Amino acid sequence: MTALSPHRRLLVLATVCLAAFAINLDTTIVNVALPDLSRQLNATTRDLQWVVDGYNLAFAALVLTAGSLGDRFGRRPALLFGLGGFAATSALGSAVGSPGALVAVRFAMGACAAAIFPTTLSVISNTFPERRSRAKAIGVWGAVTGLGVAVGPVAGGLLLAHFGWPSVFLALVPVTLIALVAAWAWVPESSSPASARLDLPGLVSSSAAVGVLVYTIIEAPHRGWGAPATVAGFAAAVALTTAFVLVERGRAHPMIDLTLFRTPAFSAASGSVTLAFFALFGFIFLVTQYFQFIRGYGALSTGVRILPVALTIALGSLGGVALATRIGTRAVVTAGLVLLGTSFAWIATSSAFTPYPQVVCQMVLLGLGLGLTTAPATESILSVLPPAKAGVGSAVNDATREAGGTLGVAVLGSVFTSLYAARLATSSFAGLPPRTTDAAEGSVASALGTATTLGRGDLLAAVQTSFMDAFHLACLVGAGVCLLGAVGARLALPARVPAPAPAPVAARPAGDTHPAAPLPARTTAPGSARSWPASARTAPPEGDPGRAAPHAAPGADRRTVR
Repeated sequence: MTALSPHRRLLVLATVCLAAFAINLDTTIVNVALPDLSRQLNATTRDLQWVVDGYNLAFAALVLTAGSLGDRFGRRPALLFGLGGFAATSALGSAVGSPGALVAVRFAMGACAAAIFPTTLSVISNTFPERRSRAKAIGVWGAVTGLGVAVGPVAGGLLLAHFGWPSVFLALVPVTLIALVAAWAWVPESSSPASARLDLPGLVSSSAAVGVLVYTIIEAPHRGWGAPATVAGFAAAVALTTAFVLVERGRAHPMIDLTLFRTPAFSAASGSVTLAFFALFGFIFLVTQYFQFIRGYGALSTGVRILPVALTIALGSLGGVALATRIGTRAVVTAGLVLLGTSFAWIATSSAFTPYPQVVCQMVLLGLGLGLTTAPATESILSVLPPAKAGVGSAVNDATREAGGTLGVAVLGSVFTSLYAARLATSSFAGLPPRTTDAAEGSVASALGTATTLGRGDLLAAVQTSFMDAFHLACLVGAGVCLLGAVGARLALPARVPAPAPAPVAARPAGDTHPAAPLPARTTAPGSARSWPASARTAPPEGDPGRAAPHAAPGADRRTVR
């Protein structure tokens, strides 16, 4: 393989970061447009829920499949296909005229995002095979992806201040097209060895398992967590996951080497990423409502006030990988989860009209915690994989992000909604007509509208008190989840992810000026039926038996520089 120049590597990194920025921006930019969608498309609350969650569901359900297909058939074509589809579906979303059509478009956008996101990380893994440079690249990637999620409300608010709701979809088109052209020009081709076959049963069972789980989580707040349909959904997800494990263990070339989850650097890091995005998505869901309903800020003002989270996520991601190389992955990820839990606990003690500078400090703590957790954990996940499996490894990482984010909104949102309705039912609203009370319990906006229309201060105070009580409880739940995760990371993560051992060089006769090509001896991972060429694995570090090598020796991954 012709080595990429340092300049070309930077262009590749900029390209995949731009692609990742676009699809992460879309996860939150639509939220601020929901009131406009409700008015202009006559969308119900359920329609609005699916406008947001349809994207996440398709993304989470298909990301493992997309990562595997990219590994088998080429990451560059997968990236180009995903970017082209994302631009087209974004443009289509701006032109639809009904809630149902928009929900369908959002599912299609999520499917295209699933093709893009794992490819970005696998391209980085193959472009930067040396661990130190790869860690820095992942730090930049983590900063940009976090920035995309947190900047979404700002960008959406700015667009809505000057244009209509279609602008939040149209704005994604030029960004995606620039990334598409850059990928065509600069991203080299790479794929897994040609001998690997497509694991169709694994693809179907994994997609079904993730899809059913995420769908059940999304629907649970509406159906009830103990409803028969919810219980059946979780049972089906467990059954499909069990089927996936059985299928993968019995195949010679499985989609995912399940023995990787025996490696703490992979499994514990994946769990840490899940919890970090549980916290981020749950926080954005809660604080957006707090700023708009309690503080009375508009969409643009709300987005601007969330900027401290975006900026500190970027700083935490860049600093996290640098710190991890010095003091170890376990210390940095544990500290990040502690910061996340502490920020939620601090927010839970705040009053309704806490001074904004104090809120900024809380958001800075949360953003730093997220960056310190996700970037080193992501680097740890990729370090146990050869580049030939980078797509699937990054897809696992992406699936944990989406599942964590969806779970954060579902769990914290359900806790909030349940307590808010219970508190409001015992307040001054209890004396109003049942229809008005029911509407107020189901919607904070409706409750505030009723209080304003009737001009009753007691009703306004009841809404604010009920909201803050529910807000505080949801934050306490978030704090508990993050702090428990910190304990788990401290116990399970290795202190350091070991650097790869140098690849063996075959001996050659004296005087031979041409290096000998080593024979691709087969090796088998402990406890696995799968075997890889020895050139794709390096010997595990002494004292760490069974750990997969961080990256492959040259030649293990088929690449062509275009």
